[in-house]
Amino acid sequence: AGMNGTTISNFACVIFNVSFMNCTWDVGRTATEDTQYFLYWRSFKNENVTECQNYIKDTCGRHIGCRFQNVTIKDNSLYFLVNGSRSGQSIHISDYIIAEKLTPPLNVTVNCTEASGRCSIWWQPPRTSHVKNMSCFKYEIVIENK
Repeated sequence: AGMNGTTISNFACVIFNVSFMNCTWDVGRTATEDTQYFLYWRSFKNENVTECQNYIKDTCGRHIGCRFQNVTIKDNSLYFLVNGSRSGQSIHISDYIIAEKLTPPLNVTVNCTEASGRCSIWWQPPRTSHVKNMSCFKYEIVIENK
């Protein structure tokens, strides 16, 4: 454990608008200013790893995140590896979190029949970058009587 105390924490990724993803982390508690972190990722276990192309930096210039574009996640799996360059030790991350901020439902249609006093409301589900099964979505509808 040559990187004692420099291990990152709070690693999480958020997907915005289907194809942009930011992954961020906190630097280790005892990480010096010259500690540097590098993020590598791959979508399949046997694939080669790719390094982050667009790091987010803190005031010391340490990498504290990565911006991704054109993200497509197949089968919900992305593998991440972060290593630190102070003593070159790898810190593997397995407890990563990927959250997706969804766009609102599209083409909301309301159809009311006055005779029965009933209304039907339907919409298109949002596009997502990694959830393929549309039955995974649940919407709450709030009706206000103006």
